[in-house]
Amino acid sequence: MTESIVEEGEFEEIKRECLRGKKLFEDATFTPSDKSLYTEKSEHRLKWKKYDIEWIRASEMVKDPQFFLGGAARFDVKQGTLGDCWFAAAMANLTLHGKLFAKVCPPDQSFEKDYAGIFHFRFWKDGEWVNVVIDDYLPTIFKGKTLFFMKSEYKNEFWSALLEKAYAKLHGSYEALVSGLSRQGGVELSGGLSELFRKKDKDFENPKFFTILKKAFERSSMMTADIFVPDGKFLEDERENGLIYGHSYSITKVCQAKTELGEISLIRLRNPWGRKEWKGAWSDSSKEWQYLPDDEKN
Repeated sequence: MTESIVEEGEFEEIKRECLRGKKLFEDATFTPSDKSLYTEKSEHRLKWKKYDIEWIRASEMVKDPQFFLGGAARFDVKQGTLGDCWFAAAMANLTLHGKLFAKVCPPDQSFEKDYAGIFHFRFWKDGEWVNVVIDDYLPTIFKGKTLFFMKSEYKNEFWSALLEKAYAKLHGSYEALVSGLSRQGGVELSGGLSELFRKKDKDFENPKFFTILKKAFERSSMMTADIFVPDGKFLEDERENGLIYGHSYSITKVCQAKTELGEISLIRLRNPWGRKEWKGAWSDSSKEWQYLPDDEKN
């Protein structure tokens, strides 16, 4: 894992060397091969082999590759085949905090000016910020037309896929990101401390619980929600209300809506899959919205 980390400034040095030699960077410590996907005894080996994965540079996948397309947004984070919803949820939250996002995902990177096939990211690891350098080879399927793992809403935007790759490199492989705790992702993307509230501990029955969440949101805390798998259920089973067992969600807003019936406490969740939505009260087509004035709906 230590080979993943480089000293501050080493990225610029490697990039200058590539530009002088007119060559694209190739990462010898995280190669575009099965070794970067999984271990030899991996349970995912046979599962992923059937997809005929091909590693292709992001710059070669589309005609107009972009690191950012109109800036970073939570909609740029769409979980792929990899079971890392916990990290994707934390990534989506990160986009809501501009200064912190720029630290983790330096914005002065491009597929146009001084492109050398090299990118870098920062993560909080073992009490310090560490730098991870990668090339832009990404695992694809369907003859290079579709990213196998993380993707953006736009086919030619690649910051989220490259950030996920850097995080996979930090942890040894993509497979190492399968299953985790969203608060771990939040810590390693922020350098902050995490606090856990669990429904079974009756935290939710505390009348001040929503106030705690609201104040945390107002103070720009990164928040996620994990749904554990109860006995008799399976990972990623869908509940009647549209939520998914064993899944992580970003909390993207906490507010009190002023309705004709009084104030209602609301929490907005985002599924990193980019699909499968909440179907209960206050879902997109629910009757509750009729009690809100138009300006409050917005």
